[in-house]
Amino acid sequence: MRTAVQPSLTIKKICLQGGALALFAAAGAASAATLTVGPGMAFATPCAAITRAAAGDVVEITGGTTYSGDVCTVAASNLTIRGVNGRPRIDAAGMNAAGKGTWVITGNSVVVENVEMLGAKVPDQNGAALRLEGTHFTLRNSFLHDNENGVLSGVNTASDIVIEGTEFGHNGFGTGYTHNVYIGNAGSLTFRHNYSHDAHAGHNLKSRARINTIVYNRFSSTAPGATGTTAAGQPSYEIDLPNAGTAYVIGNVIQQPSANQNPHLLAYGMEGATNPGQDLYVVNNTFLNDSSSGGTYVLIGAGVSTPALLQNNVIAGIGVLSNQPGAIDRSNYRSAAPAFVDRANFDLRPGSGAPFINAGTPVGAAASGYALAPASQYRHIAQSEPRAVDGAIDIGAYEAATVATPPPVPVLDTVVPRVAFAAPLNGITTKRNVKISVTASDNVGVTQIVLMVDGKVLTQVAGATLNITVSLTPGAHVLSATAFDRAGNQATSTVTVNTGR
Repeated sequence: MRTAVQPSLTIKKICLQGGALALFAAAGAASAATLTVGPGMAFATPCAAITRAAAGDVVEITGGTTYSGDVCTVAASNLTIRGVNGRPRIDAAGMNAAGKGTWVITGNSVVVENVEMLGAKVPDQNGAALRLEGTHFTLRNSFLHDNENGVLSGVNTASDIVIEGTEFGHNGFGTGYTHNVYIGNAGSLTFRHNYSHDAHAGHNLKSRARINTIVYNRFSSTAPGATGTTAAGQPSYEIDLPNAGTAYVIGNVIQQPSANQNPHLLAYGMEGATNPGQDLYVVNNTFLNDSSSGGTYVLIGAGVSTPALLQNNVIAGIGVLSNQPGAIDRSNYRSAAPAFVDRANFDLRPGSGAPFINAGTPVGAAASGYALAPASQYRHIAQSEPRAVDGAIDIGAYEAATVATPPPVPVLDTVVPRVAFAAPLNGITTKRNVKISVTASDNVGVTQIVLMVDGKVLTQVAGATLNITVSLTPGAHVLSATAFDRAGNQATSTVTVNTGR
């Protein structure tokens, strides 16, 4: 672990629960580090830690805190940035990095987890909460809303992008050229278990990637005037794949609201089929078209010559299934009002006796060998669950036999940890080299201990035990140890020592 060392303090040794690690201040640390961010932590803001981080490091941002106007370039590769003890709120608040957005990712293989990001705006109206310029990127379990773009990437056909378990809401400047998610010509995009809704005039998902795997998501919008996690939006396409390529669209809920900027739901190859491959597989989705003007559920560009496979989809509402004359239309169920369990509340499992129960047909595999039969189904918000097929597969994104049980409600943990110094004893007079030993316990679990000397953070360790030997300047010193549990509860123990020469 790398830590900032005060001039009067020299760390000689840190003994952790799995062994001993010798650190020398003059030489620095060569191994990966965990950089902690938040009140009382080593770094006050995320970008202070991000700009200090080296390849392979982990930046942990304390949740329950809003970090305003904190923007930067993320240059380190193999870096993980994640929220802990809740979800931190990253508000650009009128600031931007390099004129591009909140976090501009130039490092390779960066992972971002469990953050809320909002407020990305730049002068050219194309700002992004996450601007991707490196190779390979993963985003999971986050919430990006009210930015000009949620995620925006450029051209990099060597890059594989994964976005999972994340909510996108009301991103877009309002011109129709900015979106909840906009992926440039990447090698591949995997977009799974997400909730993308209420894009502000743009698309809920736009991707020019060569291969798109879009599975078990919900694309929808809030009714005008209704209360949701964001304001209601009027999207254009729910999904736009403008340059074709290989695309697997499986097990999604795809809803076009009555108030929209475009009457079509899924667009493919409408800006020219320039990607390698023209194979589109649309399997076991539930399409909901609330627009009275009809429109097209799967709109395919004239330059696409390969017939799309449209199989086992529920088509709810009015409109044309597809404009492609040779599209394979197999085992799709059409109805203005299918018998769902509770359409108004998006319980889209087949209701009792619904004619699309056990009415699906085996779908097999794509030409690439990719299995097209759905293995999961979307669960709100931004989750998924296994799809248990009873008999023949049901048409649509859900099985009637599976009850979509909500996740368990977490029990509120209000019990603070216990933390104590085993050494040194309070008030002791000792030599300059002081052995410090701290132990902590909690009813759920201790996540870390932070050690401070004279009000300054010396180090922090994961787990419930800290052992360290430090050299202190002569005089009186106040040592404090703070333990944190999984819920963010904390407790502090303090001792005073006097050191001689």
